[in-house]
Amino acid sequence: MLNVVQLGLGPLGQNIVRFISERRGIQLVAAVDPDPAKQGADLGTLCGLKSMGIPVSNNLATALQDKHADVAILATVSDIEILELQIEEAASLGLHIISTCEELSYPWESFPRIAKRIDRTCRIYEVACVGTGINPGFLMDYLPCVLTSVCQQVEHIRVSRIQDASTRRVPFQQKIGAGLSLAEFKAKEAEGTLRHVGLTESIHMIARSLHWTLDRVTESLEPVVATKKLKSGHMPIAKGHAAGVEQIARAYVGKKEVIRLHFRAAVGEPESIDSIEITGNPSMKSVISGGVNGDIATCAIAVNAIPAICSAGSGLKTMLDLRVPGCFDGS
Repeated sequence: MLNVVQLGLGPLGQNIVRFISERRGIQLVAAVDPDPAKQGADLGTLCGLKSMGIPVSNNLATALQDKHADVAILATVSDIEILELQIEEAASLGLHIISTCEELSYPWESFPRIAKRIDRTCRIYEVACVGTGINPGFLMDYLPCVLTSVCQQVEHIRVSRIQDASTRRVPFQQKIGAGLSLAEFKAKEAEGTLRHVGLTESIHMIARSLHWTLDRVTESLEPVVATKKLKSGHMPIAKGHAAGVEQIARAYVGKKEVIRLHFRAAVGEPESIDSIEITGNPSMKSVISGGVNGDIATCAIAVNAIPAICSAGSGLKTMLDLRVPGCFDGS
């Protein structure tokens, strides 16, 4: 039996708790969230389940007093600079770490100093740490890498993730600017608070897998503009306002584009689809019609990675370093 402590009890964290409660072979022993309104609340009741007898604490040391845990799941922040302190605390208590922080999925290129510090911390305390989720962590990086396993040669990889964001959690819709005027959208874009995080990290993960040395990476961001009034999201969206975001990241070797990642998430998008196209020998195209529900999948992969992180050795890992985190239900 593997014991787990959950850090962060927003929509993702609560769903992770529900998923763990349905599995055999793992159990929750503690939970942490800084929100004063959640302090002392029963974890099960907070997450819409029967009472678990686990009070929500405001700090990890108190939560684990007289308890043993093997793994900490951090569904807390997307900012790796803030996350670093949380990782250090969990590692110092001997916990392996799984985080939904997008910037942690492959930080070696974008945040090399922080990545080295986290790796060193985890090695000192002999624990493993990984950032994962549906994207980054699976659909636009790990899965394309797996598909190249049957290729003799790869010349170009293109991944597209198109989503109707009306089915996603409210924080996600807010993160992609759904409902903002175009002026508000541009202001938040300038602040760096509005975008899907992780495309650059995904590109570098793919490049590492294929042993490509990239010369240049670019990323563009534009609003998806509503052509009519929309009512299917978390708030009504006026015609001419932003319904979501479209981002395209490209990677080049010399002047040749070798990777293109296309991400488009908007309320009212007519069709959700995930596709991976590999140009090489053999060339192939894999399509998931209807797409993968990101909220369900992010929580599921965080749970499924629990046994894998426990056997990964020490240090900062990526999904490429873990054994396949397949769905499990048993000891």
